[in-house]
Amino acid sequence: MADEEIPRDPRWAFPLLVIGVIVLSVVWFWDRPTPIALGIVGAAVAAVLALLYLGLSYNGSRSKLYGLKPVTSRMPAVSQPKGHVHFRTKMFWTIGILLLYFLLTNIYLFGVDQATVIDLFASYRAILAGAQGTLMHLGIGPIVTGSIIMQLFTGAKIINLDLTDDEDKGMYQGAQKVVVIAMIFIEAVPQVYGYLTPSGSLVSSLGAASPGNGLMLANLVIVAQLVFGSYLVFLMDEVVSKWGIGSGISLFIAAGVSQQIIQGTLNWVPQNPSAAISATNPPSGTIPKTFWFLTHYSAGAMASGGWEQVLLRQPNPIVALVGTAAIFFLVAWTESTRIELPLSHAEARGARGRYPLRLIYASNIPVILMSALLANVSMVSILLWTNPTLVHFPLLGHQWWIGSYPASAVAAQGLGVSQTTPLGGAAYYLSTVNGLEAWLLPILNYQQYQGFLVGHSVWQGLAHVAIYFGAMVGGSILFAKFWIQTTNMGPEAVARQIEASGMQIPGFRREPRVLRRVLERYIPVITVISGAAVGALAAGADLIGTLGNASGTGVLLMVGIIINLYEAMGREQLMEMNPLLRRFLGGES
Repeated sequence: MADEEIPRDPRWAFPLLVIGVIVLSVVWFWDRPTPIALGIVGAAVAAVLALLYLGLSYNGSRSKLYGLKPVTSRMPAVSQPKGHVHFRTKMFWTIGILLLYFLLTNIYLFGVDQATVIDLFASYRAILAGAQGTLMHLGIGPIVTGSIIMQLFTGAKIINLDLTDDEDKGMYQGAQKVVVIAMIFIEAVPQVYGYLTPSGSLVSSLGAASPGNGLMLANLVIVAQLVFGSYLVFLMDEVVSKWGIGSGISLFIAAGVSQQIIQGTLNWVPQNPSAAISATNPPSGTIPKTFWFLTHYSAGAMASGGWEQVLLRQPNPIVALVGTAAIFFLVAWTESTRIELPLSHAEARGARGRYPLRLIYASNIPVILMSALLANVSMVSILLWTNPTLVHFPLLGHQWWIGSYPASAVAAQGLGVSQTTPLGGAAYYLSTVNGLEAWLLPILNYQQYQGFLVGHSVWQGLAHVAIYFGAMVGGSILFAKFWIQTTNMGPEAVARQIEASGMQIPGFRREPRVLRRVLERYIPVITVISGAAVGALAAGADLIGTLGNASGTGVLLMVGIIINLYEAMGREQLMEMNPLLRRFLGGES
C-alpha cells in the first residue's frame, strides 16, 4: 500500500491542533519556560500529535495502524538477508554484537556527575541488561516495554491484526518500532531530570554559549546520549535476530547476568572499597567471603554468628550459591521436559518424526515481560514520590499508597537501604524480595533482624512475599498466553506449520482443522503451566537469594537462554547439512 493510496479523514486535524494548543498553553502558564524550552516541548507535542493524526485519520478497512505506514516504511532498519546465512557468518555477527555490547556498558555518559547518579532500575539491572551511568543505562527496557504495550493491545483486540498474515505481521512489527522509540524518550527524559545530574563544568560551558539555558542544554545532551544508546541496542537486537543466532535481547541478558554471577562468586573487593575488610564489610564474593570468615574467626565465634554471616547474610551468602545452582538444574530439567506428538509423512511411507511441546512452551519471554512491567511500576512510583514536578501531580503525586521512599541519601544510609528501595505502598509489595534476610531472618529473630523489614511488621513482610510471588506467577501466565498468540505458536498456527511440512498425526486426517483440535488439548494447558513455572522459579529464586544480586529472573533467563542458544546452534548446523530440514524449521531454502 503506497503512501498516496492511504485513505484519510482530514477532519481529525482540527481537534488535534486544538489539543496541541491547549497543552502548550498549560505548559506556559504552569512553568513559564524559556523560549528554547517551549520550542522543545512544542516539537515533542507536535511529533505525538502527528502520529495520532496518522493513526486516527486512517479511513481504510484495515487496522488503524496502517495509517502509520508513512513513518514505519521510512524508519532505519537492519536489512533482511536475501538467502540462507551460513553458520559461520551467524557466529561472527553474534560474537561481534556481544563484544560491542560489553564495550558500550563501559562507555560512561558524557557530562554526567557520576557521584550523584540515582539508578531507578537498580533492582532490575540484570533483566534490563543495562549498566548504570553508561550508554546502556536504559538497557533493553524500552524494547521490552514497547513489546508489552503491543502485546496487551493485541491480546485485548484493541489492535485488530491477523499476525498469521505477512502484511499484518509486518505492520505490527513496524508499529512496535514506533512504540519502542516513543518509550526510549519516555524513559530517558525522567531519568535525566533529577537522577542523572549534569556536571558543573558542562552546565557552565553551555551556559556561556547560551546564557540562562546551561542546565537545560546539558540535560538535552544527556537525553541525546541515552536515546542514541537505546536505539543502538534496538538495532543490535535486529542484527542478531536477522544475521546472528537467537535474539539480541536474550544475548544481552545472558551476558549481563553471567557477569554478575561470576563477580558474586569470586569478587574479593568488599562492599565498601574505601573501608578496610571486616565482619561488617567482608569481601563481596561468596568464596572470598567464606574464606575470610574461616581464617579470621575462631570456632566459637563462627558458632555464635559467623556461620549466620556466611550462610544467610548478604552479600552473596552460601545459600545464594546453592540457590543459584539449584535454579540451574531446575531450569535445565524443565527445559528438557516435553510432550512429543508422533508425526508421519503423508507421502513418504515410513518417514516418521515427533513434534515436541515443551513444558516451558512460551520460553522465558513471559517472565522478562513481567519483570520489565514491575521495573516500570518501580520507576513510575519513584518519579511520583521524588520528582519535583510530578510530586504535584493531582491524586497521584507523593502518595504513600503508591510508594514511599527515603527522603535523602543520608536517610537511606541510616536505614541500610538505597534511595530507590520502597518503604511502603504498592511499590513495596511489588518490589523484588532480596533473599532470606529480607523475610526469613526477621521471623527467626525479630529483635535482632527487624531492621531488614525497614519498619514493617513480620506479617507485612510475609504479605510482601506472597504478593510478589503471586504477581510474578499470575503475570507470567497472562503474558505467556499473549506471547503464543503474537508469535504464531497457538494451535491453529502450529497445525498449519505441520500441514505445510507434509506431516500428519497418525490416525488423523491430514487437515489443519483436525490437527488444531488435537493441539488444542495440549497447547493452552501447557501455556498456563509454562507461564506459572517460569514465574514461580524466578520468584522462588528471589526469595532464596542469588549470586551477585542477579535476581531469580536473571538466573532463570540466563540458564534458559544459554540452553536455547546451544539448541539453536545445533539446529543451524543441521540446516547447513540438510536444505529440506531448513525448510521445515523455517529457514530459507
